[in-house]
Amino acid sequence: MNKHIIFTLLCLFGITFSSFAQDKYAAWRSSWLEKAEKSTPFLRKEKKSPVGIVQIQPDRSAFQGCRMVDAGGMSDFYRSSINSRNGIIIDFGEHVTGYFTFKTDLVTLYPDAPIRLKFTFGEVPAELNTAFDPYPGGLSRAWLQDEIVTVSDIPSTITIPRRLSFRYVKIEAVGQFLYEFKISDMYCEATTSVTDWPDPLPENTDPRIKKINEVGLNTLKECMQTVYEDGPKRDRRLWIGDLYLEALANMYSFKNHALTRHCLYILAALADEDGLLYASTFERPYLHRSTNQIVDYSLLYNVALLDYLKATGDRETADDLWPVVKEQIEFALGYLDERMIYDPQKGRPMWIFFDWTPGLNTNVAIQGALIYSLQQSYELAERLGKENEVSDWPRLATRLQKAIRQANYDRKKGLFYSGADRQLSYISQIWMVLSGTLSTKEGAVALKQVLADSSAVYPGTPYAWHYLIEALIKCGMHAEAKEILLSYWGGMVDKGADTFWEVYDPADDYRSPYNFYPVNSYCHAWSCTPVYFINRYPDIFLK
Repeated sequence: MNKHIIFTLLCLFGITFSSFAQDKYAAWRSSWLEKAEKSTPFLRKEKKSPVGIVQIQPDRSAFQGCRMVDAGGMSDFYRSSINSRNGIIIDFGEHVTGYFTFKTDLVTLYPDAPIRLKFTFGEVPAELNTAFDPYPGGLSRAWLQDEIVTVSDIPSTITIPRRLSFRYVKIEAVGQFLYEFKISDMYCEATTSVTDWPDPLPENTDPRIKKINEVGLNTLKECMQTVYEDGPKRDRRLWIGDLYLEALANMYSFKNHALTRHCLYILAALADEDGLLYASTFERPYLHRSTNQIVDYSLLYNVALLDYLKATGDRETADDLWPVVKEQIEFALGYLDERMIYDPQKGRPMWIFFDWTPGLNTNVAIQGALIYSLQQSYELAERLGKENEVSDWPRLATRLQKAIRQANYDRKKGLFYSGADRQLSYISQIWMVLSGTLSTKEGAVALKQVLADSSAVYPGTPYAWHYLIEALIKCGMHAEAKEILLSYWGGMVDKGADTFWEVYDPADDYRSPYNFYPVNSYCHAWSCTPVYFINRYPDIFLK
């Protein structure tokens, strides 16, 4: 990458020479951008064709109240005019991400006007069975995958320029035509940066575990584009939280470590001038950062870098990005009050995420995430021979543990309660376990109790359920970890998932953080981690 391009990129995401004096990463940004570019993955392309015609059938027992049933083969469709089969739904038989192409041909007469076709692409059946307008959602209406295409000349071959993510395609003719025409061929040029598929699980593996692993691999494969995307349908950007979980799953499957390196460098290069990472970044139309900064995500960046070093031995990258690790810790430590408790009011307002659960109190969880990141970041320092730079981190982690136990731990009940209203949640117990604030024995007590308490605030996304399984494994609760993987991710499989979903609540198929469930992502990166669990812990999940 030449210096002119680097300067242009730096200016585009808000860094100019006038701000370099105050920029903590001024000495490294251009180098990080160059290394990010050198790690850009190659996208493999594969032509995917539809397998048949389907119809939507109402079914209260099915996911979101409907399912698809077979309604014919593609050869019959290609021979028939659209005029006679308006509103037909095509099934590709699997989730695909890429560019959709169709061909048109005449059946009778000469065309006297253009034709106009409406295509609606769906990852799950309900997307094709729910009116999009008037649109009630909290995200842009443009994320919904409906496209109107005007074809002036027949025959023609048309490729929709927007990249799409779908299994089903609904085709409707818009308006009336005095001539008959047909679609003679259609396909999707699917893309992914995955090149090598992992070896299959042992033949004697439980078929349900095999299926969960297969769907997890498909989810990860679809999200591994030129960055680790959160969802190929919607957002389509690099988020730290998704990167962390995708990289874990990738380590135990596709082993495309260059993609992890690429993403780590991008996030570092686009951090703000104070050194804090942005929670997400965009690739198009050029590399630029979002406006979101999330404390728990920034702390997980450090853990992702440590895991990358362990998996690859790539000390050069870890050394390069060590300044970023230090800054994420120092920033978070600035929010500690005199009791050594994380106080969100002490600094600039920051988003603390952990999960999409409404009303979730994160006071205990963020303390746990900071402790965990301190511990993991110190291990990284030791591996890099830099522990003298941060020799106080282990002592700080211990002080933080003692402080949160004193402030929020009910010793009699063996549970952590968060906030002024003493909220009992899975998330609080999870992060007290992962941070070692609770011993293995104490953690098992807390997790057993919260799992049995119907009043406890439970996770609303696979992202949070991932950390529950991590905590259960850490406490030696292997049977419970396996049961949750089978029931939660297996529940999505039972409801027809080709890829795992952004949001899944077994008690509410229509749950959405965006006020409109069709805009949910039904292929989402943070949901892929059964691949990690099954392949890292075969003694737990393959027995």
